[in-house]
Amino acid sequence: MLKITALMENTPSENKALINEHGLSLLLDNGSSRILFDCGSGSHFMYNAHKLGISLDDLDAVVISHSHYDHAAGFRDFAEAGYKAPALYVGKGFFERKYAREGVRFTDLSAGWDEEFALSSGFPIHTVEGKIEILPGVFLHQGFPRNHKEETIPERFVKETPAGFISDDFSDEIALSIRTGKGLVVIVGCSHPGIMNMVDEIRRSSDEDIYALFGGTHLVEADDKRIESSLSGLTGAGAKVIGMCHCSGLHAEEMAKNELGSIASGLSVGDTAIIE
Repeated sequence: MLKITALMENTPSENKALINEHGLSLLLDNGSSRILFDCGSGSHFMYNAHKLGISLDDLDAVVISHSHYDHAAGFRDFAEAGYKAPALYVGKGFFERKYAREGVRFTDLSAGWDEEFALSSGFPIHTVEGKIEILPGVFLHQGFPRNHKEETIPERFVKETPAGFISDDFSDEIALSIRTGKGLVVIVGCSHPGIMNMVDEIRRSSDEDIYALFGGTHLVEADDKRIESSLSGLTGAGAKVIGMCHCSGLHAEEMAKNELGSIASGLSVGDTAIIE
């Protein structure tokens, strides 16, 4: 049995004791391993875990999908609270500073901590390139060919390099997949490289269909045509459960419910998806 619990997500659930805010943090527990996937934007994901009676001790790994603050900034709070894990996984290029640019104004969207902070806090850093198996049946994926030309990245997203500011291609973003008896369960953070670009590569490298997908699909700025194409692509990849949340956008989530019915499963703060 795999349990996916949303410790942080944009939308409230029926549990009004919890705090919701723009961000994502998921706890994955398959009975043999416990993985924290993303840390939200601050300490509130830890508060929610406490309210839910969920321990954040004895984790097997922390995985951060990319370095935008709403997925990564909470790691500082997590480390400063004294939590530990034997491994921290990030994608190649994670520590480059990221911004939203509007004219001459740059808004820093970065995690707010660096490699030295993680190491000094006792977290060994593992940089993900390609596909790696981090635990039995648990894989991380990095490097997604951009074959779906409609899956564009907004021009405002840039990153700082020694050569100056350049467009952010989010080559650092990673996704996670867990092998189950029903097929792969895929966990994504924001899917900036394009959700179908990511799904296609995960299927190709795994040679398996996808049974379920949870996380942000960054369809919040997509038009109806792209949303419909993404939904069709996910079901074509075998998905029987599609748990879009966070940056997917309320319109895309509503379209998924209307077009896919019971296949569409949202995920709000405090919700747990159970794959048996």
